[in-house]
Amino acid sequence: MTLKLTEFAPTTGPLAGLKVIELGQLIAGPFAAKTLGDFGADVIKIEPPRTGDPLRQWRLLKDGTSVWWQVQSRNKRSLVLDLKEPQAQDIVRQLVKQADVLIENFRPGAMEGWGLGPHELQTLNPQLIMLRISGYGQTGPYRDKPGFGVVAEAMSGLRHLTAEPGRVPVRVGVSIGDTLASLHGVIGILMALHERQKSGQGQVIDVALYEAVFNCMESLLPEYGEFGVVREAAGSALPGIAPSNAYRCADGGYALIAGNGDSIFKRLMACMGRHDLGTDHALADNAGRVKRITEIDEAIGQWTAQLSVSEVLKALDAAAVPAGRIYTVADIAADPHYQARGMLAKVRMDDGSDLLVPGIVPKLSRTPGNHRRNAPTLGQDTDAVLREVGLTPSQIQALKDKGIVA
Repeated sequence: MTLKLTEFAPTTGPLAGLKVIELGQLIAGPFAAKTLGDFGADVIKIEPPRTGDPLRQWRLLKDGTSVWWQVQSRNKRSLVLDLKEPQAQDIVRQLVKQADVLIENFRPGAMEGWGLGPHELQTLNPQLIMLRISGYGQTGPYRDKPGFGVVAEAMSGLRHLTAEPGRVPVRVGVSIGDTLASLHGVIGILMALHERQKSGQGQVIDVALYEAVFNCMESLLPEYGEFGVVREAAGSALPGIAPSNAYRCADGGYALIAGNGDSIFKRLMACMGRHDLGTDHALADNAGRVKRITEIDEAIGQWTAQLSVSEVLKALDAAAVPAGRIYTVADIAADPHYQARGMLAKVRMDDGSDLLVPGIVPKLSRTPGNHRRNAPTLGQDTDAVLREVGLTPSQIQALKDKGIVA
């Protein structure tokens, strides 16, 4: 189904009625707000005059605007304010009085410098929940350092592991540090909303980019603390869990095979015709397989080298062994499962063309999220939002004449 820009779906979803003020730019804060907006929250995005959020100009553009913008800012309204101006700061305070949540991802201290810190805002609205996303958090010796997602990925230990042994670590191909921080922020907001029902009070959620990534680093720290083990890069393998790797096939592609469950390993070996390994008691559990992983990987690699990726996957599907190919975005766009799950959505643009965008996750059975409106043009909703806080048309025009709003 294609949603036209001029069609505004009714505000539904589990967060309908929730008012969110989004301050900040680029990825971490806006992704969190986008997630809330997808599920019914009224998100008012505050942008600087003239340029707006820099994401509007990132990567590939259509009619002068990033197509990424259409994903990151759907279901939002755009209000242009120059936050350096006292009158603009007063408007934020008026909005906060009506808001449930405020999201910001400026460097620590910026909000306080504008008189918009937690103390000031929660004095105006004690029920306000404030999500603050920054590189290193609001406290600690690094709080004032500039921090981007790539730095957080390095500091968390993730970047050290994303490489082939002995080669330069590489970045994950997307801004995973920012996105993980955003999702931790959304979890914090939902928990704070739940707690507010009991206490009637808001609170501040402090999310550091590096901590969000570090929270996903599994056994990294306890293995070091207990055994002194510094986990190293292992390429496509999953160290300590065997077998799980990418194996080259006859057509030059790779099959990802996860045969690390005890019964799965036996089925994998049977599928390969390697009953000698499948019935070897020394390989019956993960600990035994880890000791002989080189031998196992070589056996699997010899088998896949004789077959195409499709032939390998067909055989493993029949044997109920988890496996898959490495998708490009072209594979994703053509995949029937993505289509059946509603993950390949189209939105109607101003020029009448359709733009392919990701669907909404997670999927709720009774109150699902929806795409109510396309990403706004810069300042598209300035007048409407300012009227909602009580400004008259003449007052709005006077602020525009001064360049404070747009």
